[in-house]
Amino acid sequence: MFIKEVESPQLASMMEENDELVIIDVREMHEIARGTIEGAIPMPMASVPLRLNEIPSDKEVVFICRSGARSGQVCMFLGQHGYENVINLRGGMIGWVRNGFEPVLPEQVSNAY
Repeated sequence: MFIKEVESPQLASMMEENDELVIIDVREMHEIARGTIEGAIPMPMASVPLRLNEIPSDKEVVFICRSGARSGQVCMFLGQHGYENVINLRGGMIGWVRNGFEPVLPEQVSNAY
């Protein structure tokens, strides 16, 4: 199965151009607490199957994790469940920081709960 992927600079552009872009961070909460991407919704990987109803199927959804491995697995899982607009952030938060983008702390994340 083919997984759509995006590099960090492309994601930054997508965030500026698409108000309806959804970003979901599938890392564990203790990892997210160290910093994430602004606007990212925390949804640890293990909870994804239980929270499918929270993942829009009519919008582009970018999944992030530490390196891109877990978020890639989530994209694969969702693709098997009929989701077509899921995108993996290649390189994850490691790539985001290496490309010069600053992570934000969870209290700065508008969708954190």
